[in-house]
Amino acid sequence: MRIVVVSAGLSVPSSTRLLGDRLAAAAAEASGAGPGDVRVVELRDLAVEIAHTFTNGFPGPALSEAFDAVSGADGLIVVTPVFSASYSGLFKSFFDALSSTDPEALTGMPVLIAATGGSARHSLVLDHALRPLFSYLRAVVVPTGVYAASEDWGAEGLDARIGRAAGELAAWATGTVRRRPAPAGVPGPRDVPVLTGKETALGGPAPRQAAASADDTGPDGRPSPATPLSTGGAEPGQASGGRAAQHSGGGSRHGTPGGAPLPKKDTFENVTPFEERLAALRPGG
Repeated sequence: MRIVVVSAGLSVPSSTRLLGDRLAAAAAEASGAGPGDVRVVELRDLAVEIAHTFTNGFPGPALSEAFDAVSGADGLIVVTPVFSASYSGLFKSFFDALSSTDPEALTGMPVLIAATGGSARHSLVLDHALRPLFSYLRAVVVPTGVYAASEDWGAEGLDARIGRAAGELAAWATGTVRRRPAPAGVPGPRDVPVLTGKETALGGPAPRQAAASADDTGPDGRPSPATPLSTGGAEPGQASGGRAAQHSGGGSRHGTPGGAPLPKKDTFENVTPFEERLAALRPGG
């Protein structure tokens, strides 16, 4: 497994480079890579060539070698100091130059994002700046990012985050990513029932009054008065439970006032205007 670390630290020694080295060592241990499989790209040494790339359109020899190392890596670790609540300009310029030279350089590349800063208040830089950048470059950003503030060095928790993020990078790079099984009683993606118009969420038949069919709707999208929904087993126009004879109009329970027969269901060849159907339902209509 070839691991490349891109460090945008400017000082010597640099906490950004230190964090990158610790992440690389943990990723190499998790994947079984040797010391010769880890390459570190220091952006401060390439600052002049990065600037020239934007003016003349061609990367210099050292920058071209760095581009080849990044695009040929199995796993990428990127570390930047926080400047103005975001990544540094040198860091962004490097990946701008890389994407302009080879737009597909990071497509499908597993990337571990990390950052250093003077305060824990800047930890959101991982999700607000770095993750969207590499998602735009079509890289695969591992779930765990690592942010190290000044007070994190030597404190509990940093080593655990480094180990977890490095393990995720190694798993993505080597193709050994595994998902946890769903808890007992929780349906998985293939266990969710696909409901049809005749089934309910409990798997039984849907009640007849639940919904009207597409043929039973009027021009305005509402259920047609000519085809009311049945609450029992009787069809429209038939008596239900013997109570139709007791209806005050003498007509069927599902009929029109006065016992007038229901209009026939419309067909494609003979469409009754909605106004006429409404008038037929009125007394004396």
